[in-house]
Amino acid sequence: MSAATRIALIHATPIAIDPVREAFAADWPEAEVTNLLDDGLSIDRARAAALTPALTARIVELAAYARGAGASGVLFTCSAFGAAIDAAAQRLDVPVLKPNEAMFRQALTYGPNIAMIATFAPAVAGMEDEFRELAAELAPAARLTSVIAEGAIDALRAGGPETHNRLVAEVARSLDGCDAIMLAHFSTSRAAAAVRAVAAAPVLTSPGAAVEMLRALVGRRTASA
Repeated sequence: MSAATRIALIHATPIAIDPVREAFAADWPEAEVTNLLDDGLSIDRARAAALTPALTARIVELAAYARGAGASGVLFTCSAFGAAIDAAAQRLDVPVLKPNEAMFRQALTYGPNIAMIATFAPAVAGMEDEFRELAAELAPAARLTSVIAEGAIDALRAGGPETHNRLVAEVARSLDGCDAIMLAHFSTSRAAAAVRAVAAAPVLTSPGAAVEMLRALVGRRTASA
């Protein structure tokens, strides 16, 4: 029996773990999923004004460790480290995927007016930069409106997913004229059902899109090997 394809998930907060594990179970159950967690990353990123060289080095080291442990692909689940993940991808010989690239690509197919609901403010500027870079390539007319669901992530960390979902849905209810609404983080995907109940626009989440894209990238690499 051939070994299953090993995929390393790298987390900066434990609240991102369950949504992506559920996405793998639904969309790529054959993958052998492993997890690396450095929850100090999200703490240190929240304290820093910008992504620092020290934080970037930690991201690169985690990716290298995952590759050394046999990973055929690496998926980061925290959206606050985009440039650092790019640096890691340049070092590795297997696909390394940022959390939101696949979701951004999906959103750009719906139209030019895209909204993003975030709960972790330090991640927003980097995500907006990533979105603009991709939009410049795929849909130059696209515009992104970012909104923070204040207090939602604190509620989730305190063990209150219902409050988290309600706060995210309240923000969604206030959005008008959107062609699509993105839930910014893996952890925010928990609120998808609540948001879809109040939003007219399509609601996109990152875990499922990321798993689908990573599966395709790893499959192409395996086929060409």
